[in-house]
Amino acid sequence: MSDLKGKVALITGASSGIGAATAKLFASLGAKLSLSGRNEVNLKLVVDECKRVGPADAEPPLMVLAELCSESDVTNLVDATIKKFRRLDILVNNAGTVLSDTIQSTSLEHYDRVMNTNLRSAFHLTMLCVPHLIETRGNIVNVSSTSGSCVVHGALIYSMSKAAMDHMTSCIALELAPKGVRVNRVNPGVIDGTSIFHNMGKSDDACDKIMQRAKEHHPLGRVGDPEEVAQSIAFLASNNASFITGEDIHVDGRFHTVCWR
Repeated sequence: MSDLKGKVALITGASSGIGAATAKLFASLGAKLSLSGRNEVNLKLVVDECKRVGPADAEPPLMVLAELCSESDVTNLVDATIKKFRRLDILVNNAGTVLSDTIQSTSLEHYDRVMNTNLRSAFHLTMLCVPHLIETRGNIVNVSSTSGSCVVHGALIYSMSKAAMDHMTSCIALELAPKGVRVNRVNPGVIDGTSIFHNMGKSDDACDKIMQRAKEHHPLGRVGDPEEVAQSIAFLASNNASFITGEDIHVDGRFHTVCWR
């Protein structure tokens, strides 16, 4: 994946978890980075780590604080990236959120919050980035979830948003293929080092119990880590995947074939 050196990559949700791991990996491979997140302290730590692991002469990453549900923030993110780097080669739609809900317990407020964060913002950002990606014959990697292809009890709207992202990936891949722009996705299983269960309102003890159950239900006998997902994202973004578009990689130890309640 050495061909990522010098490529300009925009990564959302880069302040933690999979986004942070992807940013650090891309930096170590010599990519130029535009990193977006909402947590300024965490995002600054990721930027500093990217500087540390990247080439000594690498251009410092661009750090853009953004609320991706805000149309003006999304527009500013793209404008700032192009202003600094004059091009865009890779878009990684990673930002997302999850709430604990069922059809009997959820609300339209929850629906709007999750759908706007997980789907609408990625759709909007992709719309704005596509003209630049066409110019460079670049590519897009969407971070979805196994929840998009199998039912996960207690995460109704999150699962719906990821199913929609899966289909969005396929549709846009077909549309942009004649333009030379590839569009793929990764579908992680349960990944350690992310805040997904805390974001669902679970206590530390409850999160520990869920992670232990998840280990037992993953056919490989463990959960994943953010770096493993980042490696798959880097592969899809690189020329090693030059004849792959509209596809998904389940980074989940075959978890998507298991019914887990």
